[in-house]
Amino acid sequence: MTTTPETPDADLVNSAQAGDREATELLLTRHQPWIFNLAVRMLLRRADAEDATQEVLIKAYRALPEFRGGSAFRTWLYRIAVNHILNIRKAAEPVCSFDDAARGLARTPDLDPPDPRTVPVPVEILIEETKIGCTMGTLLCLDGRQRLVFILGEIFGVGDEVGAEIVDVTPANFRQILSRARRDLYQYLRGNCSLVNPEAPCKCVKKTRAFIQGGFVDPQKLQFTSHYQRRVREVACSWADELTDAYMKVAAQVYRDHPFYEPAEQVAALRQALRAVSLASPV
Repeated sequence: MTTTPETPDADLVNSAQAGDREATELLLTRHQPWIFNLAVRMLLRRADAEDATQEVLIKAYRALPEFRGGSAFRTWLYRIAVNHILNIRKAAEPVCSFDDAARGLARTPDLDPPDPRTVPVPVEILIEETKIGCTMGTLLCLDGRQRLVFILGEIFGVGDEVGAEIVDVTPANFRQILSRARRDLYQYLRGNCSLVNPEAPCKCVKKTRAFIQGGFVDPQKLQFTSHYQRRVREVACSWADELTDAYMKVAAQVYRDHPFYEPAEQVAALRQALRAVSLASPV
């Protein structure tokens, strides 16, 4: 079968299970950006997310002969990703409490932005790096299950039926976990983040130089403001506007305005890894 970027997953699965290497690579690289975007929000560090993504897709490659189509391929793949990532200790537990995070922000001094002559990129990019890193890092205050459900349901717009199947809970439980995650996260943002509440004390422009001095932002090696062309809101599923609290609506848009990463170098690395694995365990 001739494969194209428009070939449906189901057709690619059939061809891959019949031994078509091109179909296998297209199937897995098609979903690679989504797995990476899930992993980077669960783990924060780009290198950790890259490793986890490759490990997930190699697991999926090895398990592909067992896929029987009981659910959509994407749901099956996400379930593999979820189980793998939640077994990573950093992803399973909150890094700190929201109270600790608030105290940490309060201790971070307000400073003037960096002198443009002393940094290798425009100051505006460093402020954006601070904003994305801080708001994405705040997700780590949620426990692993809450963080996962929040990323799927609130950021990616996955419905409760599919989300429940991925996380292995009931739809009602998925909604309950999402509701608690929203409540805890948005209450914190409302009290601390000026992106959500202009009266809140933390303002990205005033924290950027302190974040650089503390090692949280590296002007020489940007983690969050490179390697993307689109925002999450441009590629995520549409979602019902069920939020009635104005602050919650603003906060939800902050996360959906984050970058959607499509790092091209990972595609080549995955293809190389798949070919190496196939020598030992051909599909």
